Amino acid sequence: MGEHEPSVGQSNEWYTPPEIFEALGIRFSLDPCSPGPGHWVPADRIYTKVDDGLAQPWLGCVFVNPPFGKRHGHVPWLRRFLDHGNGIAVVRAYTSADWFHEWAVCAETMLFPKGKTKFIRPDGSVGKSPGHGVVLLGMGEVANKALEQSGLGFFVSNPQRVLAGRSVDSGQRPDPSESGGSE
Repeated sequence: MGEHEPSVGQSNEWYTPPEIFEALGIRFSLDPCSPGPGHWVPADRIYTKVDDGLAQPWLGCVFVNPPFGKRHGHVPWLRRFLDHGNGIAVVRAYTSADWFHEWAVCAETMLFPKGKTKFIRPDGSVGKSPGHGVVLLGMGEVANKALEQSGLGFFVSNPQRVLAGRSVDSGQRPDPSESGGSE
């Protein structure tokens, strides 16, 4: 239920289009950010805002489209996703943002969809002009394979993950010098 378009005076809930799931061709064990029962995310179990999915146990392959209501509001979800290590998360492709270089680069794989993904509003209408692109982050064999074979866009594997064995949940930041990167 991430915010993927300007939403001044509107809901900050934007749902991942069904076409993404059709292209991925997998079923998820859990959607911890679900808008509710009957939604099109192919997940066996869901947590809604009322359940506080961030505080609940995560099992199996998860799909995470986190809430983006406040500055860096998605980062705790991204950290939890990376620590869980199994599934797909969708976040803004803000490659110049500090959080992107601290956390998104820790994913095993990334998929940058072609064009700008048009998310769905709670009323079922399609957003017309997203302000930015997104990236799908992959963790775990099944999720990574689904991203690679989806045909949705540019796929990147990250064999030398920046995480380097740290617990993402601990709040430790990756050390760029350990990834071969430079500042």
